[in-house]
Amino acid sequence: MAKVAEPFGKVRVVAPDIEQSSMGHAITHSRPLSYKPSPVDFGSIEAHRVNGTPADCVSLGIHLWNKTDVVLSGINMGSNLGNSMWHSGTLAAAKQAALLRIKGIAFSIPVAQGQPDFEGIWPHVTETLEILLKYPGTGLFNVNFPAANPKKIVWTRQSVRQYDGKIVPGIDPMGRKHYWSTVVPLEPAEEGTDRWAVEMGMISITPLRLDLTDEAILKKALAGETG
Repeated sequence: MAKVAEPFGKVRVVAPDIEQSSMGHAITHSRPLSYKPSPVDFGSIEAHRVNGTPADCVSLGIHLWNKTDVVLSGINMGSNLGNSMWHSGTLAAAKQAALLRIKGIAFSIPVAQGQPDFEGIWPHVTETLEILLKYPGTGLFNVNFPAANPKKIVWTRQSVRQYDGKIVPGIDPMGRKHYWSTVVPLEPAEEGTDRWAVEMGMISITPLRLDLTDEAILKKALAGETG
């Protein structure tokens, strides 16, 4: 992501120092944050690791470098589609930027076996950035790539489906019980949604907003309606 973004402007990497999958929009308030140089070589790009969450990284990075124009989060190894937006740490970083009135863009790609083909999607990431960095205003965008050979870029809405939450029990090497939490979709993805686009081999761009208000229910409630 940093290498693809470099032609567009000055790039700095500020990322969590450990795995933060499904962290959601957690922020750290019970202990201080710190940052150190990244052990990963980013060449000429300045890179730091933070002992905090994805949202922490954005807040700290914007505080340290207050002329930030855009926050690019990812590319996450694993899709962030539909309902997974609620617990995605990748998207939370972009949301934190939007809360601070800075454009936030989250990027994700499915993981099957081995590493995703990052070099193969390089030109497609560039094309997506060319679209979104020119888009007026700040904004919040969720971008998902298919596993390989994207056909085209499409604008989509969030896929909202019902799921069957499942707990899968297991036994660890010490003989102790443990449990994995997973979900199984009960409905197919609707055409025009982010999940449908990725399943069809397309790049999905979903514009999002911070206001979660259900306007239809609010309108009825204010009018004194109960059903």
